[in-house]
Amino acid sequence: MTKMTEEEWKESVVWIGVVAGCVVKQEGKYLLVQEKQQKVYGLWNLPAGYVDKGETVEQAAVREVKEESGYDVELDGLIGLYHEETTRPLKYAYHARITGGKLKAQESEILDVKWLSYEEITALFEAKKLRADWVFDAISRVEMQGELLAGKV
Repeated sequence: MTKMTEEEWKESVVWIGVVAGCVVKQEGKYLLVQEKQQKVYGLWNLPAGYVDKGETVEQAAVREVKEESGYDVELDGLIGLYHEETTRPLKYAYHARITGGKLKAQESEILDVKWLSYEEITALFEAKKLRADWVFDAISRVEMQGELLAGKV
């Protein structure tokens, strides 16, 4: 086997972005943001975005919730990692709880911020009004965990 040069190795690797988002649940409802970007205009998403250089994935998750919704949060744990294909970013979904702040949509990127029930989110998913499947999966995992803890499953 021939050893690769550093340039050959760099050419052989697929570099992907990393996105961090949070599932925030309060009083039986989930925090979602409605996208303003043209390619996903009007679709609902978790407060989420790319990890910036110099920050951790966890710091990015907390920052994105603050920027997009106005809320300060603390992370309670990782829900899951999502990756569909090499041309798409790797997504980290965290469970978070509000510690402060006030509801305020980020004017440059967000149309609306709402608290929605799991049933409402399921209807959005079925109508293809969520930005991506991973959003519904992450929320469903939190919902199922809540039902397990409450003895409903």
